Amino acid sequence: MADSSSTAAVGAAGSNSAAAAGAAGTVAQDGAPAAAGPKAESVKGQIFDVGPRYTNLSYIGEGAYGMVCSAMDNVTSQRVAIKKISPFEHQTYCQRTLREIKILLRFHHENIIGINDILRARHLDNMRDVYIVQTLMETDLYKLLKTQRLSNDHVCYFLYQILRGLKYIHSANVLHRDLKPSNLLINTTCDLKICDFGLARIADPEHDHTGFLTEYVATRWYRAPEIMLNSKGYSKSIDIWSVGCILAEMLSNRPIFPGKHYLDQLNHILALDLLGRMLTFNPVKRISVEEALAHPYLEQYYDPTDEPVAEEPFTFSMELDDLPKEKLKELIYEETARFQETYQGS
Repeated sequence: MADSSSTAAVGAAGSNSAAAAGAAGTVAQDGAPAAAGPKAESVKGQIFDVGPRYTNLSYIGEGAYGMVCSAMDNVTSQRVAIKKISPFEHQTYCQRTLREIKILLRFHHENIIGINDILRARHLDNMRDVYIVQTLMETDLYKLLKTQRLSNDHVCYFLYQILRGLKYIHSANVLHRDLKPSNLLINTTCDLKICDFGLARIADPEHDHTGFLTEYVATRWYRAPEIMLNSKGYSKSIDIWSVGCILAEMLSNRPIFPGKHYLDQLNHILALDLLGRMLTFNPVKRISVEEALAHPYLEQYYDPTDEPVAEEPFTFSMELDDLPKEKLKELIYEETARFQETYQGS
């Protein structure tokens, strides 16, 4: 494979990778300090109250409701990524934060981002921010495609890892719903991890109501036609459509459906059959993740004995759309408390 280490050593805002549930949980100081103290550092005007374990912070990027920095973990002597999330003024941000925390703490797979540590105030009333600590990845597929053209070996290996992670997600009865190049983290050895589960939902007709349809789903360029047509028949196939768009972009170094434009001619004949099966307009006829993994294009990597699936389906105990932001904040507090009680003393 061509060397991908020449890509910029920065991760995507709102994402970075992880080995899940191994590190000791940490509780941040109460409240948000007005200025950086002995346990806090200021980055671009944002206070990161994550010391003394995490120091020497460096800005990576930011999204709608959070900033991402790299930091030195003084316990492991490794650089990590820390995402500061401040969601509590908006119900939608609370929903996305709670979804991502609950899912990532329960998913354990090499091709899915995990959580190393969570920090927040000790008391619910003082909780203004949540810090999620994850393994630092060098770049993401979006940035990689901006800097170089991928070899066929790269395309095939990245696609296999995406599908391998998606097989686990779908086996837990979860739809990612926002697969796109910037949500695929990559390191210098070409390992890939899927991130950003803030829009994920359970593949369950009982949860298929108006809130499911009206919430923004997937960046437009990677959105399945049934979403654009407001179909109520959401299924795992919406993620397969997104992966098909990503495959086309890896092959051509440009989005296959930018804006209102449709399919550009593809030059990679070996991938065309698999691409066509993923981009089938009828979701019932679209290829499944298991069938895609077994496709001849991925023959050199295909190994069903090394493609783990979830032990049991994932489920939310209650419907998050109907909860006020105060209740969502309480649930986030309780979820992070369980993590800290489990791992802080281990």
